[in-house]
Formats: sequence, structure tokens, C-alpha cells
Amino acid sequence: MKKTLIFLFIFISCFLFSQEISFNIKDKPNDDGAALILSWDTSQIEASKIIIERKAPDSDLIIITSSQEVVGTFEDGTDIDPGIEYNYRLSALDENGKVLHIVRTTASSSSQWFNKKKISLLILALLISVSIVYYIFSAKSGKDLYIRKIGGLESMDESVGRATEMGRPILFIPGTLDLDDMQTIAGLTLLRRLAQKAAEYDAKLIVPVCRSMVLSTAKEVVKEAYMKAGRPDAFDPDSVFYLTDDQFGYVAGVDGIIVREKPAANFFLGAFYAESLILAETGFSSGAIQTAGTAMPSQLPFFVVACDYTLIGEELFAASAYLSKDPHQLGSLKGQDFGKAIFIVVLTIGIILEISGVHFLKDFLALH
Repeated sequence: MKKTLIFLFIFISCFLFSQEISFNIKDKPNDDGAALILSWDTSQIEASKIIIERKAPDSDLIIITSSQEVVGTFEDGTDIDPGIEYNYRLSALDENGKVLHIVRTTASSSSQWFNKKKISLLILALLISVSIVYYIFSAKSGKDLYIRKIGGLESMDESVGRATEMGRPILFIPGTLDLDDMQTIAGLTLLRRLAQKAAEYDAKLIVPVCRSMVLSTAKEVVKEAYMKAGRPDAFDPDSVFYLTDDQFGYVAGVDGIIVREKPAANFFLGAFYAESLILAETGFSSGAIQTAGTAMPSQLPFFVVACDYTLIGEELFAASAYLSKDPHQLGSLKGQDFGKAIFIVVLTIGIILEISGVHFLKDFLALH
């Protein structure tokens, strides 16, 4: 009987001692496997401080965090690699720094293929993708897709015709940024159409640029446009030329061309900064018909005031589809418009639900 009581006492003591401290590690959900979540509970012992250490394979034990909280969590996201097993040690210390208890455990992380918290983003992306594919096939089948008229693009033929009648050149400025900017690419897309019209009307085209990559691309674009128009012999390689990389040096050079050549039509299509008003005002004073387009919000007011036509923001990027009528570009444009309509509808419904005190749509769309 005595032996039984001693054994029972030892068993209960060991059980209670094992319950004194809790140290758990789990993989962080919905991530790329670069973090582990550590949690501890030392409320059953009088610990004043806890220290957590980590040991990776073939490395020394390092301290990753310390805390005075008896119950807490910590995200270990420093130098964690998926699939690697790490050894962790938690030490509970009293107020004198004496170790009261030590717990050891191992853990490893894994990467997830999909973040479940972003399911709403997946649904919206699928809706837009399906709409783009649908509109592309609709355009290929011959269905007429409506795109509202853009005045600046409709007037391109008028501008070229006016320059031809007056016997004066056409000036095209593809912005002041390099070829890695989407506005420059959009401007060069319009240059192809303009150069083709200039070739058909036998009008002189002047394209000064301020970037070397833009120079090479613009020359090829204009050359290809003349070949497509059936006038390869009329292409002048010197019509596209380099001025300078300096912002206001380039503007001064362009202003000099406007004053000397007095172009009948000016096109400013691309990315512009402080030089926008200088260019537009000089062109206005020469009496040229001017078309501008940029996605720089701070420069749009200057172009609107000083130019006859202005492509605002997305109109510059939609110009390629608008002019070419290519099914792939038209389908993409209409699909993006459909996506915008979805966002507007969801936003409207969300506002109404929030006002009514219903928050499920906001919680569903929240990206963490």
C-alpha cells in the first residue's frame, strides 16, 4: 500500500509539472513558408521573463526573442526556409535570472499554393479574365463592339489634311520618358498611325526625341508605317532624330523647331512634366492645331487649356485599340471596361450595406 501511494504521488507530481508551461509552434497559414507562429503559456509558474532560442541544422543556437509576458505569441519570420526542421528552446526565468523551466520542441514550415484570405481577388480576376476572352471571341466573330468616340483621335485625319493643304510639317513628341514607360509605348503606337497617314498624304513628319531607345524604336515605327502605306521611298531617316537627354534643353530644342518650321499640327503624346505648358504654349502661338495626351494628372490641365484636343488618362492607352480595330485589343479593352463596371456595382452595393450596418461584403473583400 505504501509503495502504491508513493508511485501515485510521483505520477501526479510529474503530471502537474508537465502542465506548468505550454510551448507550441505552428506553421503560419496562407504564406510562402517563410514564417512560424510561436505561442507560450507560463502562467502556472512565477516566471518574470521568457527567452526563446532557435537552432537550425549546421548552425549555433541563437536567441530570436525575449518577453516578460507570461502568455504571448511571436512570429518567427527571420531566415526561415520551408521544409527545414528547426529546434526551439524556451527558457522561463525568475526575477533574478534563474532558469525555472526549459521546454524544447521542433517545427518546420511549408508553403501554401493559395492564400485563402484572397478568394475574393481570385473571383474578381476570373470574372474579368472570362469577360476579356468572351469579348475577344465576339470581336473575332465579327460582332461590332461599341467604343465611344474620342475627339483627339477622330481629328487626326483633319490635322494631317490641314498640314498637307498648308504645305507645312507635322510635329510629333513621344514624351520625355524612356521606352520602359507605358505612356511612351502608347505614344509610339499612335505615331505608327500618324506616320501612315502622313505617308498617304505626302506630308512632312518631324519627330525629335530625347532618349536613345525611343530614337531607335520611333525610326522603325515610322519606317514600317511608310512601307505599309506603300511609300517606302518617301521615308526620310532624318525625320526622326535625337536632341538631348536634358529636360529643358530638349524643350528649348523643340520650341526652336516650332518657331522655325511652323508645323501645322502638333502632337504631344506620352509622359510629360513641367515642360508640358512650355511646349503647348509655343505651339499655340504658332497657330498649329494641337492634340495632346498623357496620364500625368498634374499636366493635364495645361494641355486642356492650350491644346485643341486632349486624351485624358486611359484614352491614351485605349487609342491603339480604337484606331486598329484589332479583335484582341478591342476584346481586352471591353473586358477591362466590364471589370470597371463590376467594381462600380460592388462598391455601390458595399456602401449601401455598410450604411445599413451589414458588413459581410466588406469582410469578404478585405485583403489581409
